[in-house]
Amino acid sequence: MKKLLCKEDYLDSIARTRDRRMAWWREARFGMFVHYGLYAQLGRHEWAQVHENIPAAEYEKLAASFAPAPGAPRQWARLAQRAGMKYMVMTTRHHEGFSLWDSKANPFNSVNLGPKRDIVREFVDACREFGLRIGFYSSLMDWHHPDAWRCAFDSAARVRFNRYIEALNTELLTQYGKIDILWYDMDWPMETDEGWNSLELNQRLRALQPDIIINNRNHLPEDFSTPEEHIKPMDNDWEACMTFNGLSWGYVDSRQAAPYSYNAQRILRMLHTCSKNGGNLLLNIGPAPDGSVPPEAVGPLTTVGRWLKNHGKAVYGRKVSQVKVNGKLLRVPLAGNGVADVTYDGKCVHLWCWIWPTTGEMGVGGYMRAPKAVRFLQTGAPIDFEHDGRRILLKNLPKKPVDRTAGVTVIEMEFAGNPRYVFANRYPQLHRGKAW
Repeated sequence: MKKLLCKEDYLDSIARTRDRRMAWWREARFGMFVHYGLYAQLGRHEWAQVHENIPAAEYEKLAASFAPAPGAPRQWARLAQRAGMKYMVMTTRHHEGFSLWDSKANPFNSVNLGPKRDIVREFVDACREFGLRIGFYSSLMDWHHPDAWRCAFDSAARVRFNRYIEALNTELLTQYGKIDILWYDMDWPMETDEGWNSLELNQRLRALQPDIIINNRNHLPEDFSTPEEHIKPMDNDWEACMTFNGLSWGYVDSRQAAPYSYNAQRILRMLHTCSKNGGNLLLNIGPAPDGSVPPEAVGPLTTVGRWLKNHGKAVYGRKVSQVKVNGKLLRVPLAGNGVADVTYDGKCVHLWCWIWPTTGEMGVGGYMRAPKAVRFLQTGAPIDFEHDGRRILLKNLPKKPVDRTAGVTVIEMEFAGNPRYVFANRYPQLHRGKAW
């Protein structure tokens, strides 16, 4: 093990390798989050133990009846691949403290109890079978370990608990081959990176997995930010993690959850916002007690996957709108109109049509240069257009959307260079002469 670096040198060192390590992630744009644990059996939220004040001794009994069906992780991975997702992140141990692998550091695990199987191993194998990158969620908070709350005020307890957290993550990063993501969560009760020994911990874990990327939830900025249950574009790499229903990360009754759950169109809206602003969408499923995928998630995700087969060019890869001005890359606010919005890959502007114009034509204002070609992304069929110096007018459009999967047709406008976009003036009467 190399000598540990000070914070400034450590952050500089990971910054130097970040572009290489993050390259696949920046292309992926879409991943599956899986929240699975003992709480699935209760079906009343993954925080049921806290929300209902369930004593630890009573909650522990759930381990005996925990029985994921053989092959359950394979079902998750197969759906993720069909949905067009490129990676998965699974809760290897949620706040309840139950490890889903053969942990020597934590006897409260799925090999000693319940199914007597290594669910993490099954998850890793399934990801590799379906060509998905692998992410491990690792909670810092623990409702089962006796030092998990004492560590906030007892220095000896803090030392013991930090050693425990490191031992757990060391097992995860040494027993399953190459792992792509370490996804920390819930940095309670300690409020600083010093409290968690994050600087030392992360350096030792990175030594085990040099290519790994790490999120920012143990009080160091690391590689990417993780806005939760809202999509908040950031200047650095970011990933919006979203429940499927706005209610719970863990399993809740499917019949009752269905009305609250996302349909394909809502998922595409989120995916568009993330892609346009340089972020990823990590969309969660909460498997049922037997590990099966909740039925309300299957249809929408399958539909999104079919849509992505025809429209992936508008999603995957770097889509932040940037142009070079005086040798510098600057972000520019390319946009659509009131019923459509765009992503941009540096050459083509992709117009996502949320509401299709039944009049046969539609304008896109603010584009000061004419595209050299306009076509349907799905079929490649050309679209008639005019350019009047300040807008692109799409003409002779079909009466119905070309896309038949989710009704979201994408129009590709190809430019020879910088599209040169100017936000439309709020007073159209000023759009003449020099005022433009």
